[in-house]
Amino acid sequence: MPPSILNFYPEELRTLLAQYGEKPYRADQLYAWLHEKAAVSYEEMTNLPKGLREQLERDYPLHPLRIVKELRSRRDGTRKYLFSLGDGNVIESVRMPYEHGISVCVSSQVGCHMGCRFCASTLDGLVRSLTAAEMLGQVYGIRREGEERVSHVVIMGSGEPLENYENTVRFIRQLSHPQGAQISQRNITLSTCGLVPEILKLAEEELAVTLAVSLHAPNDEKRKRLMPVANRYALRELIPACQVYFQKTGRRLTFEYALIENENDTPEDAAELAALLKGLHAHVNLIPVNAVRERNLRRPNASRVMKFQKKLEKYGINVTIRREMGADISGACGQLRKSYTETDQENGE
Repeated sequence: MPPSILNFYPEELRTLLAQYGEKPYRADQLYAWLHEKAAVSYEEMTNLPKGLREQLERDYPLHPLRIVKELRSRRDGTRKYLFSLGDGNVIESVRMPYEHGISVCVSSQVGCHMGCRFCASTLDGLVRSLTAAEMLGQVYGIRREGEERVSHVVIMGSGEPLENYENTVRFIRQLSHPQGAQISQRNITLSTCGLVPEILKLAEEELAVTLAVSLHAPNDEKRKRLMPVANRYALRELIPACQVYFQKTGRRLTFEYALIENENDTPEDAAELAALLKGLHAHVNLIPVNAVRERNLRRPNASRVMKFQKKLEKYGINVTIRREMGADISGACGQLRKSYTETDQENGE
């Protein structure tokens, strides 16, 4: 099967169309149809010659992602989508309405093998990484479904984006391209478990995306219990890498911290976390953990969460509690995909 034409940068399309004897401007027209207008068929591309459209259909058929399930929250307007890929695998994406616009959370892999104890995405392991086209397809599919502009994108669904490094960077460049969807890189957030070499590599890409680092513990001992990746990269390596990213990009760092009752939510944990992040231009995003059936982890009550926040603020740390979105539609990463695949197995599919 040929690579998806959605993967191609404009200059790559110009090279491709030159082989068909077409002028460079045809590539710009094609790119705009694919990315600015999110076309799903060559028939829509009425300013392209019919012969070219037929040639492209033969050589590079379009396979837009198909929505196989959609859940809509009655509480806050969040929508969760399950997309089917060309090989039969399924992935999750989420549309979240905010005052500043529509934010879409995309997956970067089918499943995940990072092994974080609080996440449903990792329960069945990693199947494969997504192509840049499959990542773009999530954003474009949701945009078409709602007939609305997407203003912010978060690479925080299933998978570790920095493990799928080349496709993730290509996705970011395509999404922010001035001839395409034109989503500002400042409105794109990449969430990582903390792959130190890739963070340092990303710092050299001259991108302006926000880096959100999944921290979830104030020391290596506790972090190793929650996140196996901590056995590869200690905090003494991770924090300096984050500093380098800030120095190279000027982008404020975000540290994600899933609060788990009696695991990482004590006043002592807050004090240790504040000491760890002292002097960093950073923001801490507290996330009361979502309940996952297969995990015996409990969310702290609201009072305990507020005390943790106040403790960090006392030490001068910029901190917020994440607004809970889609809790009534299995909002946690991986829950919808897992329930869908389990149903298939029960039905013998």
